[in-house]
Amino acid sequence: MSETTSKVEIHGTCAKGYEAVRETFAANFATAGDVGASVSLVHRGEVMVDLWGGYADAARTKSWTRDTLANVWSTTKGMGALVCGMLVERGHIAYADKVSKYWPEFAAEGKGNITIGQMLSHQAGLCGPTVPTTVEEMCNHALMAERLAAQAPLWEPGSKSGYHALTVGILAGEIVARVTGKSIGTWFHENVARPFEVDFFIGLPASEDHRVAEMIPAKTSNMPGTLNTSQMAALGNPAPNARTPNERFWRGAELSSANGQGTASAIARVYGALASDGKIGGKELVKPVTIRAMTAVQIEGTDDVLAMPARWGAGFILNVGGLYGPNNESFGHSGWGGSFGFADPKTGTGMAYVMNQMGPDLAGDARANALIAAAYTAL
Repeated sequence: MSETTSKVEIHGTCAKGYEAVRETFAANFATAGDVGASVSLVHRGEVMVDLWGGYADAARTKSWTRDTLANVWSTTKGMGALVCGMLVERGHIAYADKVSKYWPEFAAEGKGNITIGQMLSHQAGLCGPTVPTTVEEMCNHALMAERLAAQAPLWEPGSKSGYHALTVGILAGEIVARVTGKSIGTWFHENVARPFEVDFFIGLPASEDHRVAEMIPAKTSNMPGTLNTSQMAALGNPAPNARTPNERFWRGAELSSANGQGTASAIARVYGALASDGKIGGKELVKPVTIRAMTAVQIEGTDDVLAMPARWGAGFILNVGGLYGPNNESFGHSGWGGSFGFADPKTGTGMAYVMNQMGPDLAGDARANALIAAAYTAL
């Protein structure tokens, strides 16, 4: 089906009863500034919404297609958390294990008792490097793993959370490499993307560059004006640049905290499984017991970096303040500028939105909020 709204054609499918999602998606182009985007919703294993539209470039010369990939920033963290959960299920690690059990160098500077669960829930005190770091260096996994292992924590580990905006991808990636012998992007591709037909990459091959949307910076920024020590480390070293995902060095890195490239349908496919029995197309991705373990509360309270209430599972954001709809059971992850993916086990729903026009917010993008609200009129 297609629908023309303010010269933007909306393509894809939308089941009866979900018209509000299509209307809201179209309105995001007409009045909320979207350039190119996709949205998808899976309910009890069935795809109810799979829509896309607009343009994959700022000049609006290249149409957004069903196969267009976009950098989803921190929405990537949900895929990294899934990898770690699958390794727990397979007996390679446990959330209660100390990181230093697998990575002995990590014990330096009093970090020997930090658990994998604490690390994934932003409690390790390593929310950013303490030496000046470039974006290129952040994409050098071996270099950053060595630096973070040697670094002293910025607070007493386990005493609070402070969002590890980029560094959690290094930490998780090193654990995956230590226990599997493979990079996190390779492990994800071999165990999730390829067998379950999930069109998502942590580390994009150059051969897929032609499918990637150009990311467009927001016109304004709602980043905090005055930063505390944790915020300076997490958000200012290196400072984020919305154009960085357009560079090959960023796309090719395997940074499971921020550089995932994917489609809304792929992300919704994963969260649709996590919202129900853990299966995609009848094939088991993870067991329900694993989903419960991944989403058990690790810590809650005011996050020192986000400066807002947060509930953390083992790498997933647990719903707070209606971020992922009205149900407390919902969990997922959102990305800088507007993307999100989440699961609602109460309704059996997985939903995702990706776009190339960045919004100004770290969390709570107006377009995302509107789409989620529209979905719940159907659910």
